[in-house]
Amino acid sequence: MNASIYREALLIDVERIVDFQIAMAEETEQIRLDRQVCTRGVEAVLNDGKLGRYYVGAIDGAVVASTLITYEWSDWRNGVVWWIQSVYVLPGARKQGIYAGLYRHLQDLARTDENVRGIRLYVDRRNEPAQVVYAKLGMNGDHYQVFEWMKEF
Repeated sequence: MNASIYREALLIDVERIVDFQIAMAEETEQIRLDRQVCTRGVEAVLNDGKLGRYYVGAIDGAVVASTLITYEWSDWRNGVVWWIQSVYVLPGARKQGIYAGLYRHLQDLARTDENVRGIRLYVDRRNEPAQVVYAKLGMNGDHYQVFEWMKEF
């Protein structure tokens, strides 16, 4: 049986996380990310916890998954909602429960942090496999629809 661990990412994980971000953008949205820009973005988070926190999942010591948590203040709940972003699992590690374990790890952290009120994520409507996974984990997308405006760069 493979040994899985889940932990907060470290600076030594930068290149792996950048690789994951580039692969995810191409796979899910057919977007080619600039490696230097992405690297600076990942490093910024790892160097400043106010921006967010990366978590990784590893099988037998090899990092095979990552996700980013960012924060939203909820005045309604007088606390923080964690947003799961940038979810990626290497294709060869999919359907082995690695993301489910990573998600449960985040839930456990949220449960023990008195300031955290819940966890949210957004998913591309076309990404049906991810939606199935999130539904199996007890998340639902019934309540909100996310709209966005992004500057082009």
